[in-house]
Amino acid sequence: MRSRKVTYISVAEPVFGVLADPTRRAVLDLLRRGSLPAGQIARAFPVSRPAVSKHLRLLRRARLVRERRRGRQRVYELTPGPLRAVDSWLGHYRAFWQASLETLKEFVEADRGSKKKRLRRKRR
Repeated sequence: MRSRKVTYISVAEPVFGVLADPTRRAVLDLLRRGSLPAGQIARAFPVSRPAVSKHLRLLRRARLVRERRRGRQRVYELTPGPLRAVDSWLGHYRAFWQASLETLKEFVEADRGSKKKRLRRKRR
């Protein structure tokens, strides 16, 4: 009997590599406020314009941003679709973390309550 390796490929998987870079996440944060021309995005970072262009190209390939031309400018805007896929994937883990945090909260509150009882007993 041969074992079969099961692999799960997420729709969000290509997006994670792009989101791993702090500069690209910062670009997305800028674009949450609205569309911006490439030049204005580039001025917000201490890296060269070609470096920002590369980040924008990777964000565009991952479909996290959309580029449109307005005259001579390239204007970028956030596209939420891929982020929804990431959010959906993270949702499975949110339930786990929420349950873990609830358990931790109960443990801390129970420990705090038992310490208060011990202090009251000592004062008597």
